[in-house]
Amino acid sequence: MFIGIDHGTTAMRFVGIAGDRIKKFELLRSDAAVMSGPQIIDSITGHLEISRSEIELIAVTYSMGDGITAIEDINSVEARGVQSIEGAGKKTGGGARVFDAVRNSGIPAVLIPGIHAKSNTDPRMNIFSHSTSPEKIGIAYHARCQGYNNFVVSDISSNTVTLGVANGLVIGAIDACIFAPGVHHGPLDLQDIRDVDAGICTANEAFMCAGVLKNTSYADIEKLLEGAARDEESALLALDTIALFAAMEIASIEILLKDHGYKGEIILAGSVGEVDHVVDKINNHLGVKCHILGKWSAAIGCAEIARDVFGESGDILGIDVNYNCSA
Repeated sequence: MFIGIDHGTTAMRFVGIAGDRIKKFELLRSDAAVMSGPQIIDSITGHLEISRSEIELIAVTYSMGDGITAIEDINSVEARGVQSIEGAGKKTGGGARVFDAVRNSGIPAVLIPGIHAKSNTDPRMNIFSHSTSPEKIGIAYHARCQGYNNFVVSDISSNTVTLGVANGLVIGAIDACIFAPGVHHGPLDLQDIRDVDAGICTANEAFMCAGVLKNTSYADIEKLLEGAARDEESALLALDTIALFAAMEIASIEILLKDHGYKGEIILAGSVGEVDHVVDKINNHLGVKCHILGKWSAAIGCAEIARDVFGESGDILGIDVNYNCSA
């Protein structure tokens, strides 16, 4: 079996694939944070109904993944493959526990990088230090395994991140702190900058509260979607806002693909990216019919990366592979 691990905003998602069989389960990051390494490995093998000896390779994602540019043996990376754990995002310790549990288990594993200023992507995108975290590579690879070669994929949930693939290669992405807001997170606007400068909040605290929920009374995605189901005006406005900005972000990456000489399909992923109201709005804004990948697509794609790295693929979406499965 090959296992993929998606380091999501609130939960870790685990998928095991063996031939046509797919097993999956979810573990809250807050729960993982209080588990020991052996408990985490037992949870993985138990839920996926696999023994440790039957695991061929695990593909792990961790935080921003901005300390590496290639898919690396988990035992060869420093600082879990990141420059720093500081920055944009919520820190619970669960992702670190899972990373360390896998690394210390002795089970073969690789670490997937994010896309950042040192990546082999369109150099014009390097005006930004970071473009996307590693789990979006999982989503893109799952799309590639579905037969798409030229596409834009937008992952919409707690935050919104959009990535472009041309001729099977990642060419660039727009991260959550740059453009389109998600439910919880988004870019800093003028008032946020003023608040940070005034010492009212940190930049990360501003980022964590810059999503569409800030103008509503809803506490989370679930409450927002419940409100939308009741046709509550503030909930529908929040979803309309997400759809508008996601469509604009997708259109900007479409321009990048066009500049590389390609026109691609549009793919939506994430817990909000599969909500009918949002999908319909984005379809109307862009004049297309988007393809939908579910919230499990990142973990599935990571498992597919593990499978193909084990099969000695030289690169994944143009990302180098520095792993020797026979070593």
